[in-house]
Amino acid sequence: MKNRASVNSRPLKSGKPSEGFSIGVRKSFIMGIFEKHNLRKVARTRLFAEHTSYKGRLNTVLIGLMIVVTSGWFSTEIQAQTQEQKELKVWKVPNVNEGAEFYFSPDGKSMIGNAKFKDAPVHQVYTLNIDGTNILKINDKGEDACSFYFPDGKRLIYTSTKDNLDMPKGNWSDPNNYPQGAEFYSCNLDGSDVKRLTHNKYYDAEVSISPDGKWILFTRQVDGQLDLWKMRLDGSGQTQITFTKEWQEGGAFFIDNETIICRAWEIKNQSQRGMPMSIFTIKHDGSDLKRITNDDGTNWAPHPAPDGEHFVFVKVLPPHNYEIFLMSLKTREQTRLTFNDAFDGFPVISPDGKLLTFDSNRDAKHGDKKLRPYLMDISSLRLGQKK
Repeated sequence: MKNRASVNSRPLKSGKPSEGFSIGVRKSFIMGIFEKHNLRKVARTRLFAEHTSYKGRLNTVLIGLMIVVTSGWFSTEIQAQTQEQKELKVWKVPNVNEGAEFYFSPDGKSMIGNAKFKDAPVHQVYTLNIDGTNILKINDKGEDACSFYFPDGKRLIYTSTKDNLDMPKGNWSDPNNYPQGAEFYSCNLDGSDVKRLTHNKYYDAEVSISPDGKWILFTRQVDGQLDLWKMRLDGSGQTQITFTKEWQEGGAFFIDNETIICRAWEIKNQSQRGMPMSIFTIKHDGSDLKRITNDDGTNWAPHPAPDGEHFVFVKVLPPHNYEIFLMSLKTREQTRLTFNDAFDGFPVISPDGKLLTFDSNRDAKHGDKKLRPYLMDISSLRLGQKK
């Protein structure tokens, strides 16, 4: 769907020479000369001054050698410290050891996303407070994926295979094998009053809702072709937005009530490692398609800021480092937000523009690829809705 170990400090192999040993040996040697030749006090003072000058030069040489020998280690340490200093305050959401794709409630106090707890075999939809409390399982049948809050904060929407368990399981991360039979459901905040919105046995996922609550925006795959679609909150009025044969659109959100931002890749590049992706905007009637990123790299998982002028997205840096960036829709200026060798992805900005949630394995043990939700304080970026 929307699709990794921290820098480890190396111990200093050639340890720092003992200061006490080097100075002590040189001092004993000088005093021995004083006693052997019965030097006068003046001569002793002069020689001590010379020794002090020599000691300073020798220490300078030793320090220079240590810097040369350990330059690689220090550069790694300094780089790691610099990266930590560049990154805004980040903390892990408590009590969720495996989960991804979380979206804020309209009041910014809760989130909805996919998670696994204890020995659960699959991911399912949960809601929780942003402090990791009040965790609530919304569905307990089939496999769940993308989810979202209604703009009024009274209902939820999510994707699930709960009514098509006889169909092949598929793979949520492989566009060549997306789960067919993934349908949309809406429900109350506690998971009650479930209403099925689609009945087509396609891959329907990657869902969001327009700010005015008039349209559900989603990705549908038919015969391998991914396109953007929209429908009313009750599932009626299903309308295809994109009709591109060479591109695969998805992961879309409304910037405002008219304009959509999404990612897309060319079918010829599908499923290759480091698959090139681009970010586009388009009106919800299918007009005014604009390409926002024009490089050949992976630009993925965009999410708009409340100010309507910026968005966050994932850029893959060489060789395979997933990092989160902020980009201006007006100037195209990009600002890097995460600085970690682990996977950082699925960025989402809170409705007030003060928090960023994203998923990462930055604190996981070596080889552990499970993602967990994190929060970043981005209040200093002033991305809130313009008054």
